[in-house]
Parts: sequence; C-alpha cells; structure tokens
Amino acid sequence: MTNSTWQKSSRSGSHDDCVEVRTSEALIELRESDDGDVVIRTTSTAFADLLRTIKADALDHHA
Repeated sequence: MTNSTWQKSSRSGSHDDCVEVRTSEALIELRESDDGDVVIRTTSTAFADLLRTIKADALDHHA
C-alpha cells in the first residue's frame, strides 16, 4: 500500500507549525510540520481515542 499524502487542518492556514497526519499501511502517522523527520505511528483506534479526548477538552489541565 502506498502512503497517502500528509494533511493538516484547514484551521492551520498558511502556517508551517502544525501537526500533519496521513495513513500508512494499517497505521496513522503524525508529524510536526517544521520537524518532518520525527514521525509518530499509531493505530486508527488509538488515534480516534485521542481525537475524542481532545474534543472533550480532557487534556486542558496539561496546558
């Protein structure tokens, strides 16, 4: 399976300091756009859990 292209949120605008995401094989890959050599790989289930947690503001106490 060929890797898909990196995508970033439309809310990022033209900024280069954002998180990008793509699918690769059966995994989800994440990277910081200004440090593209560092890639985090996770499962789609774990990524969905992370997104739900973020949307629920459950990580705000870490800010």
